[in-house]
Amino acid sequence: MEIEAPVVADGPELHRITVDSRVLDVNSSYSYLLWCRDFAQTSAVARVDGAVVGFVTGYVRPDAPDTIVVWQIAVDASQRGGGVAGKLLAHLVDRVVPRGIRYLETTITPDNAASIRLFSALARDRDAELVRSELFTADMFPDAHLGEDLYRIGPFAAVPAAAGGA
Repeated sequence: MEIEAPVVADGPELHRITVDSRVLDVNSSYSYLLWCRDFAQTSAVARVDGAVVGFVTGYVRPDAPDTIVVWQIAVDASQRGGGVAGKLLAHLVDRVVPRGIRYLETTITPDNAASIRLFSALARDRDAELVRSELFTADMFPDAHLGEDLYRIGPFAAVPAAAGGA
């Protein structure tokens, strides 16, 4: 498995995996194309034999430039249970911490035990604090949507400066 930044051509696969998840909110196919173009440096895809089998999308909060928000993370049914989501998150954090990111935020509905476990494991593995708080209550949504709790993880340890010599 290879993990790397997405390219625009990956957009349809992100959309397909999201639809197939039957859990995530599905955005327009156009939005996944834009995401792969405009937020490639804060997102990642997992590939097996060149095919996209998972993704994580994120962006840096404009009002908190030390914080990445994970928008969605999903794994193709053929790869679920194999640790792909955890590897995607670890890869993303490793890529953004050198750019000054110290915190990760995401929202999770209270009934999404798998995501709660995933992000709790990230905090534990990175020896970072995890703070959960209510962000969007169900009555804020115009449709039938559960509330979304904010999970804030960090601070992440800064990457040590490269040792001198050679």
